[in-house]
Amino acid sequence: MSKRDELSINQQELTEAWQRTLPDTILKADRAEVKADEADSKSLRVTIHTAGHQMYSFDFKVTYVDSREIQTTLIDVEKDGKSVDERTDIIQQLVEDYTRHIHECAQALHELTHV
Repeated sequence: MSKRDELSINQQELTEAWQRTLPDTILKADRAEVKADEADSKSLRVTIHTAGHQMYSFDFKVTYVDSREIQTTLIDVEKDGKSVDERTDIIQQLVEDYTRHIHECAQALHELTHV
């Protein structure tokens, strides 16, 4: 049995790296916020605000399963500060897109997270 592939970067450094990198992986007009998850040192909270008139914001929890693999969980979708039905086609499409962008960001940070 090999040693478990643990994340080797502290949460603060990881959060800062995500804050620098995620804006490059999402649409230029969209805005992303990244915060440390207070309850889980292997997780981050990512909020993506869509550009344009839709005024959607998507809250994700991003958890490092190991130093390379992340698990992305949609927590909430809001429009104008109110929760909306996440099952609509447009919301599902955006969730898929943002999940892909989040994974691209994690891949871009492999040199930091994987030793």
